Amino acid sequence: MRSALTRRCVEGMRRYKGSFPSLVINTKGYHPQGVFAEAQAEFLEPDRDTVSKLHSQLKAANAGVVAHFYMDAELQGVLGAVDYPHIFTSDSLAMADAAVQMAEQGVDKIIVMGVDFMSENVRAVLDYKGHTNVQVFRLSDSEIGCTLAASAESAGYKAWLNKARKHGNSLHVVYINTSLLTKASAHDTVPTITCTSSNVVRTILQSFDQIPDLTVWYGPDTHMGHNLVSLFTAMSKMSNEDIQKIHPAHTQETIKALIPRLEVYPQGTCVVHEMFGDDVVKTLRNEYPDCNHTAHLEVPGEMFALASEAKLAGKGAVGSTSDILNFIKSKIDHAITQEGPQTIRVTLGTEAGMTTPIAKQIKAKLTETGRDDIDLEVIFPVASEAVAADNTIGTGIVPGVAAGEGCSTAGGCATCKFMKMNDMDGLMDLLKDINSNKSPAFLKAYHPKKYNETISGRSTADVGGETILHMRAFQATSTLPDELVQHVKSI
Repeated sequence: MRSALTRRCVEGMRRYKGSFPSLVINTKGYHPQGVFAEAQAEFLEPDRDTVSKLHSQLKAANAGVVAHFYMDAELQGVLGAVDYPHIFTSDSLAMADAAVQMAEQGVDKIIVMGVDFMSENVRAVLDYKGHTNVQVFRLSDSEIGCTLAASAESAGYKAWLNKARKHGNSLHVVYINTSLLTKASAHDTVPTITCTSSNVVRTILQSFDQIPDLTVWYGPDTHMGHNLVSLFTAMSKMSNEDIQKIHPAHTQETIKALIPRLEVYPQGTCVVHEMFGDDVVKTLRNEYPDCNHTAHLEVPGEMFALASEAKLAGKGAVGSTSDILNFIKSKIDHAITQEGPQTIRVTLGTEAGMTTPIAKQIKAKLTETGRDDIDLEVIFPVASEAVAADNTIGTGIVPGVAAGEGCSTAGGCATCKFMKMNDMDGLMDLLKDINSNKSPAFLKAYHPKKYNETISGRSTADVGGETILHMRAFQATSTLPDELVQHVKSI
């Protein structure tokens, strides 16, 4: 049985052709096409009682919420509807900064909705900023893992880092999607700086500019590493003028020189992005030739290549979740300046949790400008096998294959099972426990993991946190900190 929202949305809506499910967004609402899209749209208009209860519980707990874009659709829908100043949804880079801002405004608890490395990152940055008294909570008393983070804890990754150390004049650029222990162990082996998909290109370009004869070792995300090589190869064919719009110190010659000195870890993947493979891309090329295409830096090469081609033509985006969202918003901004009915079609080459911020922000923008003649169609390149039956909810299906992996081996990704360990029930239960004054011993299970190991006489938090602080210094100044540069030159 379809939900009331779905029944209301499909009446009189314009239909769009294509094999993949999609969600059409306009001033009239949200119009899902296909069961996968229905599951994404189900909670865009949340229950008002739930919204009110969450507002009351957050206020009573004096708690702030920082959530990743990949959160459960119900959770994002409710969070977006709560009129409370201390809720922030973003990519991983901005989550810790938002937590600091909330702490400065008087919040004494931060609830992190994401996987465990995100709560560890928030804890490390709060401590660095002097907010050691602010408590940080996760939504589960169990580990909220990440396949990519796990790959960096393997013996193979340690051996790869030892190879980097022996090579000399090496800098390890580690993706933020790793544990604090991984960052600490890596930094003890070879000088390390954390990066995100938002800043990795600038980090690598600046590193090669600042340190002569450097070799950069990027890990653990293999797909992102290969995509970076592809991106730099494409840059090497651009004019010097265009290259210097990306980084003022680089030219064709310097870009060509850095490519063979960029080493990529060969065995690290994210289960969510792994399935945007060749079959999906063939369908996109054949059935959606005029669409805008987007791809997260973590997706396999086929999808990345498609979005990169589209980007060169002004019809695509590659990068972080924020890059994808900003691209879609820019397309809508341009459409608003044009007269007459328009349809903007965009394929979403990342986790489907991005649907909620896209839908909410675009509908608000179109409503604000009174453009009821503009449609945004978000296309989900997901195979039919990437949904499973569940008769306990209104749509009758949930994103994710029956085995629960969240992706289909036929190609096309649904959702991340680890991110979806964060749900509405978990948030309400945690707030209830906090507000009922559960003992610190009970609540300890919900805190980020504390590492008791020492590394070269220093705490894991201190050593691992240093890699994050190096990134924050780079973000603030656009240069690598002297301490890191000297560390590289000393080995």
